[in-house]
Amino acid sequence: MIKPVRKAVFPVAGQGTRFLPATKAMPKEMLTVVDKPLIQYAVDEAREAGIEEFIFVTGRAKSAIEDHFDHSYELEQSLEDRGKDEILETIREIIPEAGQVSYTRQQKPLGLGHAVWCARYHIHDEPFAVLLADDLILAKPGCLKQMVDTYQEIGGNLVAVEDVPKDQTDRYGILDVVDDDGKLASAQGLVEKPKPADAPSTLSIIGRYILQPEVFEQLDRQEKGAGGEIQLTDAMAHTIGDVPFHGLRFEGDRYDCGSRLGFIEANLAFSLDREDMQAGVQEMLKKYS
Repeated sequence: MIKPVRKAVFPVAGQGTRFLPATKAMPKEMLTVVDKPLIQYAVDEAREAGIEEFIFVTGRAKSAIEDHFDHSYELEQSLEDRGKDEILETIREIIPEAGQVSYTRQQKPLGLGHAVWCARYHIHDEPFAVLLADDLILAKPGCLKQMVDTYQEIGGNLVAVEDVPKDQTDRYGILDVVDDDGKLASAQGLVEKPKPADAPSTLSIIGRYILQPEVFEQLDRQEKGAGGEIQLTDAMAHTIGDVPFHGLRFEGDRYDCGSRLGFIEANLAFSLDREDMQAGVQEMLKKYS
């Protein structure tokens, strides 16, 4: 029997150095695309996929994330007094129900695998999702919803993937593929950031995962991999053989909001996707074409 995915982990402890000085006093996950912070897009995507528990792995100076998903009684009262009912409802919808949100701290920056390991006591023996807010995905239905629908049919470990240029494999975790039908790829291994000459394919993992709890048995070893960090891909690779592993080519567009150009492109794409902004943005862009 395939267990349902009810929990999601959001690793948000990174320092966001590529966006300094903007992220000096503000978490990078609170950078806004149009009018919503990156972390809210990730949480909304998880909700759409049926996630019931949201686990944030935080670090120092991340209190703004906790505040964002909590009530601001003064603001809500002010909006109510001024008759701003629509925006009041919008900000209230952001807030998960009591008991749905947990926070744990990654005290040292030891890599994504370590960040996920920090959430182990909140996961126990259940499958869980991992969402990286830096990877913003414009998709209908959302990327994680597509993954959950596929997972319910095949089980195991499942990651979102996309093909990357051969000369960029050293930026990603790359699948060693044994079977590929154009949408779903079965893998016999994973390689973290291989040189182009050594890459087993060009199919790369992006920031969406559905994982079985067996991955914690590997993360418990605290073995360091590429970059001297504890890599999630290494732990996943060690479970292959015991746990089926697949990559799903999702339908949608992914924007790397960990880079400045990707962040700018995301703002353009998401604003053009909105009926209330599309015409204005198109007119604005004519000045720069």
